[in-house]
Amino acid sequence: MNFIIGILTVFLVINCLVLILLVLVQLPKKDAGAGMAFGGGTADALFGAGSGNVLTKITKWSAGILLGLSLVLAYLYDKANHDNSTADFARQVQQKQMQSTPMAPAPKSATQPASAANNLLTAPMAPSTSVSTNGVK
Repeated sequence: MNFIIGILTVFLVINCLVLILLVLVQLPKKDAGAGMAFGGGTADALFGAGSGNVLTKITKWSAGILLGLSLVLAYLYDKANHDNSTADFARQVQQKQMQSTPMAPAPKSATQPASAANNLLTAPMAPSTSVSTNGVK
C-alpha cells in the first residue's frame, strides 16, 4: 500500500510541475501575464500556430488528473491510517482491559464484621436530640 502511495505521490508532483509550466507558457488574452514574460511566441514556436487549442486541452487534462490523483491519494492515506489506528486502538483496549480486570473479591464469611464504611452507608440516621443553648446559661 505504501509503495502505491509513493508512486502516485511522485506522479502528482510531476503533474503539478507540468501544470505550472503549461499555465505559464500559454499566450495571454490581452498581451499581459506570465506568457509574455517567457516570450509571447513560445507556445507558437513549440506547438505551431494553433497551439492555443492544444495547450488548453492539455491544461484541462492535467488539471483533471491533478484532481483525480489528489482524491485517490486522500482515500489511500485515509484507508492506510484508519486500518492502522483501528488495529492499534483495539490492541490498546485489550491491554487496558487485561491490566484493569479486577480480581474476584474473597467471599465474606459470616464471622467477619462489616466494614465501617458499609455500616455508615446502610445505618439509618437518628434525629439529633441535642439542644443548642446559643451561649445562654
